[in-house]
Amino acid sequence: MTARSLNLDDALYHYLLDVSLRETPLLRRLREETQALPMARWQVAPEQGQFLALLVRLMGARRLLEVGTFTGYSALCMAAALPDDGSLICCDIPGDYNATAIRYWQEAGLAGRIELRLAPALDTLGQLLGAGHQGSFDLIFIDADKANYPAYLESALSLLRVGGLAVFDNTLWSGRVLQVEPDSADTRAIQALNRALKDDPRVDLSLLPLGDGLTLCRKR
Repeated sequence: MTARSLNLDDALYHYLLDVSLRETPLLRRLREETQALPMARWQVAPEQGQFLALLVRLMGARRLLEVGTFTGYSALCMAAALPDDGSLICCDIPGDYNATAIRYWQEAGLAGRIELRLAPALDTLGQLLGAGHQGSFDLIFIDADKANYPAYLESALSLLRVGGLAVFDNTLWSGRVLQVEPDSADTRAIQALNRALKDDPRVDLSLLPLGDGLTLCRKR
C-alpha cells in the first residue's frame, strides 16, 4: 500500500490499459494513424480520451468546447459521449491534420455534432464571448499552445456555466515544470497557471497524474 500516486512502469501501464481501456476499433485506428505523424506527441493518451468521455457523461454535458483538436481523437471521444442534441465546438489552426479529424468524425457518424473553427483560438473564444455565450458551456478541454494557457483559463471561466469544468492537458509537462530557470515560454506559462490555480477562489481544483498531467477546474 502507498499514500502517494504510483509511478507506472511499462508493465503496469499496459496492465492499466488491458483491464480498463474500452477503445473502439475506429478510435484505435485513428490513434495509430496519428502516431505515424511528425507531431504525434500532440496526441492525448487513450486513457485520457476515455476519462474525458466519462466526465461528459457524469456531468450530463450538452455543450462542449475544445481548444486544440489535432487529428480529432479527444473530440471523437467526447462527441460520442454526448446526447443526441449535444454539440462540440473545436478550435484549431489550419493544418493537414484537419482533414484526418473530419474524416474520422464522418466515419463515426458524429460530424453533425462537431463544429471545427479554424482560427487562433483566442480569436474564436473572443467571438463566442462577443456573441453572448457567457456561462453556456458545460466542459472545456484545453490542449493547445501552452504559452496561452493563462489566457485560456480566463476565457474558459467566462464561457463556462457555474459547475462547469475546464480541463487542462500537459500540466506536468514531462517534468519541465520543475525547472528553476524555465527554458521556454510554454514552460513558464504552465508554471504560472499551476501556481495561480492553487489559490484561485473561482474554482475547485484537482491536478491528476494522468497522461502528462490533467488539471480539472470546476467553476464555483
